[in-house]
Amino acid sequence: MRHLDLVVIIVYLVAIAWIGLRMSGRQRSATEYFVGEGKMPWWTVCFSVVATETSVLTVISVPGGAYGGQAFGNVELALGYVIGRVVVATVLIPLYKRGGFVSAYAYLGDRFGLRLQGLASITFVITRLLAEGVRLFASAIPIKLLLDELGVDTGYRTIIVVLTAITVVYTYLGGIKAVIWTDAIQMLLYLGGAVLAIAVLSGHVGTSGFSDALNSGHFRVFDTDFSFSHILTSTFALPTAILGGAVFAMASHGSDQLIVQRILSTRDLRDSQKAMIGSGIFITVQFAAFSLVGALLWSYNNGRSFTDLGLKSSDDLYPHFILHSLPVGVSGLLVAGILGAAMGSLSSALNSMSNSTVSDLIRSFFRRTPSEETMLKLARVMTLVWAVLMAVFACAFSTSTGNVYLTGLAIAGYTYGALLGAFLLGRLVKRANEVDSLVAFVVTLAVMTYIVRVVKIDTTVAGATVPAAIAAQWLVPIGVVLTLVVGGVLSLFHQPPVPAAPSGPDRTDTATASGSPAA
Repeated sequence: MRHLDLVVIIVYLVAIAWIGLRMSGRQRSATEYFVGEGKMPWWTVCFSVVATETSVLTVISVPGGAYGGQAFGNVELALGYVIGRVVVATVLIPLYKRGGFVSAYAYLGDRFGLRLQGLASITFVITRLLAEGVRLFASAIPIKLLLDELGVDTGYRTIIVVLTAITVVYTYLGGIKAVIWTDAIQMLLYLGGAVLAIAVLSGHVGTSGFSDALNSGHFRVFDTDFSFSHILTSTFALPTAILGGAVFAMASHGSDQLIVQRILSTRDLRDSQKAMIGSGIFITVQFAAFSLVGALLWSYNNGRSFTDLGLKSSDDLYPHFILHSLPVGVSGLLVAGILGAAMGSLSSALNSMSNSTVSDLIRSFFRRTPSEETMLKLARVMTLVWAVLMAVFACAFSTSTGNVYLTGLAIAGYTYGALLGAFLLGRLVKRANEVDSLVAFVVTLAVMTYIVRVVKIDTTVAGATVPAAIAAQWLVPIGVVLTLVVGGVLSLFHQPPVPAAPSGPDRTDTATASGSPAA
């Protein structure tokens, strides 16, 4: 009967690729390929943002984390994310929409020059390559479990290659329109899967199961341990989640092309702001839903450890429940929902990386602005290139045994501070010039690499003192402060730059080369 699950999954994969191509239409220009000519409905963009950032990390890691003791800490974290999105909606999005950009880093080129724009783009694609590699590997986990049930001995690498190949079909041909519409559908599918899992688990555990989970602390939202070491090292300490989470969201949603590209595809500024803030509300609901799944699974399994359940890590918990405790066919549908989360984030990453490569990097090598036809061809070629590289990196992560959600956050800690810091430097320090920004950016990347890899804080766990890394949410504020301080100090050693003319050949060339009209 497990073969029915496999049939459901295959039908879903074929259907989502077909829907993506049907909804996208024919792409005639690079601008249409990257931002849909700015005509996408705000609610589909909102769903796409949620699907893009959620990915399979949330779907399989949050239930496992809630089961193991994180409780509803991700909901607390989401509250900080909402605050950060409100700031992005009011401060940064108007900047991008007024400039008519198709890339967030076009602002840096406009403010500081093409060298910083190119450096920021390179930083983005490297960060995204690593982060999406983790996500893509995580998406292979439930498929591997299902194939094991069927007696099919297939490694993670084969699954990764097949998933990448299917996703790249509609991403390559359909561009951002295909990505956004399929994201919206896939978000509804995996969130619906969480609701279905909650209904099934509630029927099994009853009111007593809810009471047991409540009494054991699995419904705790706020972590009120205010010891200094805990605040510095715990992702879910209250100040870390709210303050650090807000700044982290400012970086991930204000300076990461993966998210900004979706926002730029809306019709106007108001729609962009609604999509941004609305995504924060949906993320909070999602975190609550998947945390509830984890809490109910704890009651369902009578609090047994992952080892006692025969699982390798917390990330196997939710897929294991889907495959062993749900009716045949329904299991396949929920696995398809997990794949939907994976394909949504993967397609978004491929399109945004292609966008950044073409708009921010490749065009710098042309003495004249390439035609839209040439830019479109380059965009599709780079989509294929990044798909291959992403699959390679995902295979490299296939030996990982840690929580993939926290691994993804740690990767962002290397670069998000420098990226957001560069934007804020351009906005807040009027004296700063290109050299100041470049030096500040490079220094921040170097210092943050040292902090992430070397700096540890002594914390007390079960009565023993153990070294722990600084929480990912604090890495972004540290990076922002470093960028602003270094850039601000350097700006004091020279005259303020001469303000650029509001219009003219240079401004027009820059905007047009970015695939957008001059501001």
